[in-house]
Amino acid sequence: MSRTVYVNGNYLPEEEAKISIFDRGFLMADGVYEVTSVLGGKLIDFDGHAKRLQRSLGELDMATPCSTEELLDIHRALVEKNALVDGMIYLQVTRGAAGDRDFAFPDPEQVPSTLVLFTQSKPGLAEDPKVAKGISVISIEDIRWGRRDIKTVQLLYPSMGKMMAKAAGADDAWMVEEGAVTEGTSNNAYIVKGNKIITRALSHDILHGITRAAVLRFAREAQMEVEERSFSIDEAQAADEAFITSASSFVMPVVEIDGAKVGSGTPGRVALRLREIYLEESRKAAR
Repeated sequence: MSRTVYVNGNYLPEEEAKISIFDRGFLMADGVYEVTSVLGGKLIDFDGHAKRLQRSLGELDMATPCSTEELLDIHRALVEKNALVDGMIYLQVTRGAAGDRDFAFPDPEQVPSTLVLFTQSKPGLAEDPKVAKGISVISIEDIRWGRRDIKTVQLLYPSMGKMMAKAAGADDAWMVEEGAVTEGTSNNAYIVKGNKIITRALSHDILHGITRAAVLRFAREAQMEVEERSFSIDEAQAADEAFITSASSFVMPVVEIDGAKVGSGTPGRVALRLREIYLEESRKAAR
């Protein structure tokens, strides 16, 4: 069955959805995006994603296409129209289509933003079988641009990183800059040492993860110790456990880094407990 998608005010069958070849998202990667998970037909941490979207738009001086309440209505309509139970809603805003290619930004008063949303059905999203055994990662050099805190559609290098991991027989890659881990290709990275959760502090170097913020808040509420600082691959390999967080994987244990087992080589109790807490609390607050 065809999905119903949203394009600039219209709900359409996906086969009928079109944007201009002059759209700056296509020509310049001049756009931002968000991905909100859906569990049991409800939106997980929608407010956090909406707030980060506004920040990304502001950092790029890009016009806001509609209000947060209108966005919420669109998300809910897509859940209903697609009978979405578990999965994700992808949202993308670009600077629009000025009718030709030009490096200079078009006048937002003359060229409206492009707003596109679509659903991805992922039955059993919260019951990922990978959790039981954990995932493996490799390390790669981080050669992305300097504003990784803005959630732009410039995802070529993270995609290349995913393929490097696949070629190496691993599940994902952690990016490293000046000897320190920045983040995963599509997730934030953590290690646990002596019951202390360690993750890189927020800056322009990493994405300000919405799941990251929630997980760290829940960890502190559970009286877990959190330290926000950089760590190396060597330190990660010597850690008791490691994990990642993202909107689609929630909390996922990492059991191998560059071929070396982390801890016992099995998912650690801290990661598994945080996943349990995150899913329980997020479902309670879901919209």
